[in-house]
This record gives sequence, structure tokens and C-alpha cells, in this order.
Amino acid sequence: MQFGAMNFPVTPLLDEIDTFARLGFDYLELAMDPPMAHYSTLSSSQTAIVRALKDSGLGLVCHLPTFLTTADLTESLRRASITEMRRSLSVAADLGAKKVVLHPSMVFGMGPFVMDTVKSHAHEFLAEMVSISQNLAMTICLENMMPRNLLGVEPEYFEEIFKTFPSLKLTLDTGHANIADPGGNRLKELLGRFANRIGHLHFSDNSGRGDEHLPVGKGTVNFVDVVQAIKATGYDDTLTLEIFDINRQVLVDSRERIKGLFSSQ
Repeated sequence: MQFGAMNFPVTPLLDEIDTFARLGFDYLELAMDPPMAHYSTLSSSQTAIVRALKDSGLGLVCHLPTFLTTADLTESLRRASITEMRRSLSVAADLGAKKVVLHPSMVFGMGPFVMDTVKSHAHEFLAEMVSISQNLAMTICLENMMPRNLLGVEPEYFEEIFKTFPSLKLTLDTGHANIADPGGNRLKELLGRFANRIGHLHFSDNSGRGDEHLPVGKGTVNFVDVVQAIKATGYDDTLTLEIFDINRQVLVDSRERIKGLFSSQ
């Protein structure tokens, strides 16, 4: 398994690369969000970023922007968001990423009252991104979301999407799946139904009430069962510890705990 960590986009990226290399991670998952990791900033620093990754021995997975409205009911906002996504994908390719994480479109404003329209916009956006990624020889890993997102939450959504877009993979996020699901059934079902579509993993813990990005073992996610199920799939690729704490040692502690679970089962 390759273990990665995600940058905090208010911190200079070169500093983050140095930190994660010193902590012994295999790759950086680059959150392409402003202020420090907008695609324009990354593009202007491309040579330095590529050199830093090479010198540090870190691989690269890119996480496309989080806070855009690609299914917005206002066309100008929707198109602006899609333009941002397209340009971010292009810069990710320029940086050498072969795998990118993408959130399903979020539902805002009056969207919950006209879900058919929102779903249509979301589908059009996804089709556009898949087409571009194929031309760039990149893999999009679509992430399961928390319940408030409305789209991309339950397994049924991914069943439909994966039939429509065979090249898509799944980013399985343990924290998102755990929210408002005390029995852990959503996570179990995602693992069971889409074992052959997993292309990336996000590991973090939470109390089940929100996306707290806690260290492994500090919440209610049953990582023993999760790791056992993942091992059964044969998956052995990228796993990002999506844990946000000023004390970066908790990343290392969580990584070693997960490594231990994979080696002991």
C-alpha cells in the first residue's frame, strides 16, 4: 500500500512537500484549492513543484477543487465552476498526476426542490470531465460524500454512475460514509458492491455526526473491519490519511496503526 497525506491549502505547498517527505509518506495528495493551491498558483510554480516532488521522492495524486458549484442552478456560476475544474484538471496533468479525486456535484439553494434538474447538470459536468480525463490519460476517482451533499452519498448513486461511465473509479472515504450511519452499513455496502471499482482511499475518523477528520481510532469507524474488507478485494494502491491536525505526528501515528492492521489480518 502507498500512504499519502493531503496539504492544507493555506500553507505554502513547497513547505508541505518538505514536511510530508520528512514524515516518510509515499506521495502527496494535492488539494487544489485557494489560496495557496489554486491552479493558477500551481501553474506559475510548476517547475519548482515538480522538482521538489522528484527530489523528495514523493508521488502525486491531485484532488480537484472542493468548493465549486458545478451543478448550480445559475448558469453563469455553473459554467464558471466547470471552467475552474477543467483548468485544474489540465494543471494536474501538467504536474504529472495520473490519478485525480473528484467530488460529485453539490446541491445548493433551491436545488433540493428540483433534483432532476440538478442531476442533469451534474451528469453533464461529469461527462465533460470524463471525456477530458480520457484524452489526458488520467483516471478520475469519484468520492463518496457526506449526507448533506445529497448527491454521491448512497451506493445506489454509484451503481448508476459506474454503469454510465465505465472508466470512473471510486475514492472510498471512510469518514464520509460513517456520518449518520451508526451501524456502518453504508461503508460496508460501498465496499461490498464496488470492490472492483475502488481506485483510491481516504481514511479519517469521526463521531458519526460530522466530517471531523480525526486520527484513526479517535472516532467510531470500525477500521479493523474496513481493512479486512479492503484486503479481501485485493486492493493495494493509494491510501491518503485525510487527517487535519496542527500536530502532524498524528498522521504518522495513524499511518502506522493502519499499516499494522493490514499486516496483522
